[in-house]
Amino acid sequence: MPTPLAAVRALIHFVVVSVCSWGVAGLATSSVAQELELTLRSRTEIAEGRYGIEHAAETWDPRRTAVIVCDMWDAHHCLNAVRREMEMVGRANQFLHVMRDRGALIIHAPSDCMAPYEQHPARLRAQAAPTADNLPDDISSWCDRIPEEERGVYPIDQSDGGEDDDLEEHARWHEQLASLGLNPRAPWKAQIGAIDIDDQRDAISDQGVEIWNLLEARDIDQVMLVGVHTNMCVLGRPFGLRQMSQNGKRVVLVRDLTDTMYNPQRWPYVSHFAGTDRIVEHIEKFVCPTITSDQVLGGTEFRYQQDERPHLVVLISEDEYETDQTLPAYLDRELASTFRISLLFGRPDDVHSLMGWREIKSADVLLVSMRRRALPDEQLEAIKQAVHRGVPVVGIRTASHAFALRTGEPEAGRSLWPEFDAEVLGGNYHDHYGNKDAEDPRTYVRVEPSATAHPLVADFPTDEWVASSWLYKTNPLAPGTTVVLTGRVGEFPAEPVAWTHCNRYGARVFYTSLGHVDDFANPHFRRLLKRGLLWAAQLERDQEQPLPAGVENRLPR
Repeated sequence: MPTPLAAVRALIHFVVVSVCSWGVAGLATSSVAQELELTLRSRTEIAEGRYGIEHAAETWDPRRTAVIVCDMWDAHHCLNAVRREMEMVGRANQFLHVMRDRGALIIHAPSDCMAPYEQHPARLRAQAAPTADNLPDDISSWCDRIPEEERGVYPIDQSDGGEDDDLEEHARWHEQLASLGLNPRAPWKAQIGAIDIDDQRDAISDQGVEIWNLLEARDIDQVMLVGVHTNMCVLGRPFGLRQMSQNGKRVVLVRDLTDTMYNPQRWPYVSHFAGTDRIVEHIEKFVCPTITSDQVLGGTEFRYQQDERPHLVVLISEDEYETDQTLPAYLDRELASTFRISLLFGRPDDVHSLMGWREIKSADVLLVSMRRRALPDEQLEAIKQAVHRGVPVVGIRTASHAFALRTGEPEAGRSLWPEFDAEVLGGNYHDHYGNKDAEDPRTYVRVEPSATAHPLVADFPTDEWVASSWLYKTNPLAPGTTVVLTGRVGEFPAEPVAWTHCNRYGARVFYTSLGHVDDFANPHFRRLLKRGLLWAAQLERDQEQPLPAGVENRLPR
């Protein structure tokens, strides 16, 4: 990471290529006019305040597509924002090269920085576009909100401007900017030099009217936005997502080629990258779909080096325990900054089908809360492939019979996996105790005496506590499992309630038969599930990243 002064000099003199891991050498130019096969991600409301992920395959003609580069300036008042831009800019430049060579129009939009480009051919090209017949009335204005956003709550507090710098380092940064004759609060003068501008094909403008004229003159109805900052300029500029969306363009955010201005010291008190995720989700719900750069470039999507969060994919489709409500709230409070979380719900009109199932393909950890589902073949195959490649699995409650019907066979095109319990979880679910099996049918849970030093339960009380979940009959477990909790009902023999396992595919597994809605109010269960997820993911820390001082008392419970 360059020193602040070196970073300033690198930005001002456009010597940033040395910090970029992506180059443009050797880019293929044989893909001119090749159609773009994209997967657009959006969110659909399936219950009040609950949204499911949707993927839609679309084919775009690149000759009717523009890529707008939003405010990728040569300097910024937030040093951490500069660092993230310098890390991302090489990948963004490669994306622009490929899109340009396929025939897309690249529009460079470094707002308030037109002076250096007064006679640039790309600037003159933007100014020369004829006035469109359908020029929207407000296309020259900033857009703070569109009507669709009124249905939700804006997901972060950015009222402080979103700077996330260390205060002392921030002060030194501003001193260095001032020493170079720049306004520390607005030091930008041009677009960052690591982004190439093609004199013959590109356009330069920061005006909504000019950009709209360009799009209409070239019969462009598809727009991609890359750049910064998602929650401010990318959304709100006259050429931003809101204006493009509400005025009829098919617009998408390239969600891995962007960044937010968000300070984790503000609500919702999550990491910077989790704050970006929340803005992206807000956009997918109310503004427009998103894509990732790998859909154009191949490989994998761009990730900032400091964003080390594993991708936790949560499968939720069961009718008894309300985990479609308890799990999202639990994960949001306990692990929002530790994992990058994708919640996949059963479809309201077909609970045997998961919304957003393609997210499974990039899972680093699977959390399963499903009950007796016969999934479409391609969905179950995606889960099997994840398990077979060694993705850790965490299961709660009915995960032991997630993919097994009680009776009958699945309809055509649907599949079962009754061996999931034994082969993956190491379990042996075959029944449960009910309210007529004992005079006192409650489940009494305790730490397995041989596991009192196990990190999942090391500081748990050794006496029993009452759980709301009926006790599952799970004995005997697969060889190699380690039981950490047991439960009993009346005078019946104790049964394993929580265990760890390494399955045949070499992956860590944690399972607990707890998971009743009331269990989520039990601090022992909450701590157990959190530790189980962290253990399965092989994270070195055994608790959530620390929150800012005093925040704990302000969080909802």
